[in-house]
Amino acid sequence: MKIFDAHVHIYPDKIAEKATISIGEFYDLNMTSNGTIANLLSNCDKVGVSKCLVHSVATTHEQVEKINNFLIASVRANPQRFVGFAALHPSMDLKETEKEVDRVISEGLKGIKLHPDFQHFNIDDKHAMEMYEVIDGRIPILFHVGDSRYSFSDPERLAVVAKRFPKQKVICAHLGGYQKWERGVKCLSDLPNVYTDECSSLPFLTPETAREYILAFGTDRVFFGTDYPMWNVEEELERFDRIDLSDSDREKILYNNIAGFLGVE
Repeated sequence: MKIFDAHVHIYPDKIAEKATISIGEFYDLNMTSNGTIANLLSNCDKVGVSKCLVHSVATTHEQVEKINNFLIASVRANPQRFVGFAALHPSMDLKETEKEVDRVISEGLKGIKLHPDFQHFNIDDKHAMEMYEVIDGRIPILFHVGDSRYSFSDPERLAVVAKRFPKQKVICAHLGGYQKWERGVKCLSDLPNVYTDECSSLPFLTPETAREYILAFGTDRVFFGTDYPMWNVEEELERFDRIDLSDSDREKILYNNIAGFLGVE
């Protein structure tokens, strides 16, 4: 089966190791990869991952343009392997946001990635809502959702946004919300504009529970992802294989759903 990793963080070589260590410390995880593009592609080639949805997070608005330039260049250097999502920050003023959204779309990026816990904003706060109004329905938004230590990215907050902006396609990372899976499934799985990936979830859920949550969203709205460099792609595929799904559902989750969502082959 073809494999499309729908959740991948990448960094410039000179900061990749430092950024990866920082993420590991934030989540108290032992990182086994270094966050570079070369390491990512090597890992993907070992197990047959043919495409990746790549992105990075701007922790300040001053980082946005530089990060997006890196993502644009990375996609152009790997056009058969990468699809890119841009960074934004809700502290940007509206004119700045409009200009950057126009720019990244014109440069071929396919969506926006936001991480409220890293960026320190509530998904449903006033400035964020103004940012969504600029984006509304033009390109998808991938949200990190859930963390037992914070409320910035609570799944209930994302539900408010998805209902207010019904034209906006939303990807709820982590199968309803990292460490808040039951709450996420309850408030997000029935919303037709919300999709999900299962990255950073399978190490903590039994195959039976993962299957329950996947079926709650529907196998047409779930994407396979690894959250590279947080998890080893080979191990994530082994965890995914333990879930009792039909071959047709596996094909959809591993490749067809995200390819169709993004409009790529």
